[in-house]
Amino acid sequence: MVDLLSYISRYQEVLNDCLADKKFQETVDKVYKELLKCFQNKGTLFLLGNGGSAAEAQHMAAEYINKMHIDRLPMAAIALCTDTSNLTSIGNDRGFEFVFSRQIEALGKAGDVLFAFSTSGQSKNVLLSIEVARVKGLITVLFTGSQSSLTDSVADLIIPVPSEITPEIQTIHTILGHYIAARVEKALFD
Repeated sequence: MVDLLSYISRYQEVLNDCLADKKFQETVDKVYKELLKCFQNKGTLFLLGNGGSAAEAQHMAAEYINKMHIDRLPMAAIALCTDTSNLTSIGNDRGFEFVFSRQIEALGKAGDVLFAFSTSGQSKNVLLSIEVARVKGLITVLFTGSQSSLTDSVADLIIPVPSEITPEIQTIHTILGHYIAARVEKALFD
């Protein structure tokens, strides 16, 4: 049995590794700047993922549509993992690997931003959505873990959390998501 202090300390170690990595910090800053530009140009943020990452996509979409800290106008954000009719129709007729990319084909436009969450960086439907988004001119961001062997050729920006443990990766994704949302909100509405 792991005690609470040891368990939480492990998350603190991962956070410290993030804070010590200059490239990691620069990438997060680039993501912020691209998203800010998207919203300034009346663009849309699309978010997606599977399982816990789907919940993260849905959670972050709500932060942009509703608010983080400031009572303000909504920002356009869509979690592509929440429409069961689209997901089941596309999954049934085309295959599960197309459930996100088909929606990007229909809704995405140049200048929009895609936040794709995959702790392993190996989810076929997530990678295909990034590929389609890049063809359409969206700025693509992959939030993943350290076990991902993906290069920058997969997405425009990759944020690899320095961990191979799914709950740790997902927790850091939440922290980063809140940070980026709060920073964009402050820049646009404060």
